[in-house]
Amino acid sequence: MKRAPYCVFCDIVAGEEPASVVYEDDEVIVIRNVLRWAPVMLLAMTKEHRTQAELWDGGIGAVGRVAAEIGAKVCPDGFRLLSNFGFAAMQSQEHGHLHIVGGMQLGPYV
Repeated sequence: MKRAPYCVFCDIVAGEEPASVVYEDDEVIVIRNVLRWAPVMLLAMTKEHRTQAELWDGGIGAVGRVAAEIGAKVCPDGFRLLSNFGFAAMQSQEHGHLHIVGGMQLGPYV
């Protein structure tokens, strides 16, 4: 499995860093985000290290399907799937991932 030299998400997948795992299969893992800006903040990603661009170029199908299923289950009144690209968009991890955000009335986009 492709892994970056240092990537906290790769370390979580390998069991070398702690995480609260919400869902896991052979390809995808969903964890609770350590940030708590909303009641539900989850991160869905491939287990294999991919950049955000690589995720959207070939791995978004499985991640998107799982993220939508988990979002609907934990936020039946609605949720957002977000993906940040680059520093200006506040992307803090190179390992491509989707944010599942909800559990409250979400305001307008910035």
